[in-house]
Amino acid sequence: MPTPVTVRREPVTLPTYEPLPADKNPMFLEKRVYQGSSGKVYPLPFIDRIADEKRDVVWDALYLENEFIEVMLLPQIGGRIHAARDKTNGYDFIYRQDVIKPALVGLAGPWLSGGIEFNWPQHHRPSTYMPTDVSIERGADGSVTVWLGEHEPMNRMKGMHGVCLRPGKAYIELKARVYNRTPHPQTFLWWANVATRVNEHYQSFFPTDVFYVADHAKRAMSTFPLADAHYYGVPYGERARSGVPAAETPSHY
Repeated sequence: MPTPVTVRREPVTLPTYEPLPADKNPMFLEKRVYQGSSGKVYPLPFIDRIADEKRDVVWDALYLENEFIEVMLLPQIGGRIHAARDKTNGYDFIYRQDVIKPALVGLAGPWLSGGIEFNWPQHHRPSTYMPTDVSIERGADGSVTVWLGEHEPMNRMKGMHGVCLRPGKAYIELKARVYNRTPHPQTFLWWANVATRVNEHYQSFFPTDVFYVADHAKRAMSTFPLADAHYYGVPYGERARSGVPAAETPSHY
């Protein structure tokens, strides 16, 4: 018989390159273009510097665990999943960073690679490097859900994601709740940014109800799994039939 899921909260020490203090002045940046969309950041503090030297920092961590997997959450950094380990073989099936070293690519500055980042209401979540509220919910079936949420200051909405483990199950269940606290209609994106170590045998499976895909800015849509129209001016339908033109050289960043 499966055993109930356990949850514990304990500190973890990680080498960290800390963001330097935010600009004391309010930054509006209304004319800035960010990943194809508006770069305005107010009323969030704007950070444009990261420390050059690392130091050991004690972070608050939550650990969800059943007989198959262990999941580590960092509520102080957007409530992200920092690590997830297969207990049957010790394999980290989510890419685990051994150091906290943000890059300045977020809307408000710091952004951290690795793990699973939960993003809303736009792009790579304006508050991706900010702390979340935490609550723990225990189910009658022995499951445990850790809810991590925030009141988003730019649009005044509330967003929560719940990371759930169930007894006897070798997968992570993710729940989402979004609340419009205003009297006005609000639009939003909600997506997860997953990092994992890949090789030639790695496969990614999409649910059968996925028919369209977009990028950060949602400025263009493509059918999925076969692109049959133009996407950012590129005739992917023709490429699906004839292949990529020989004159074009693939590139990467």
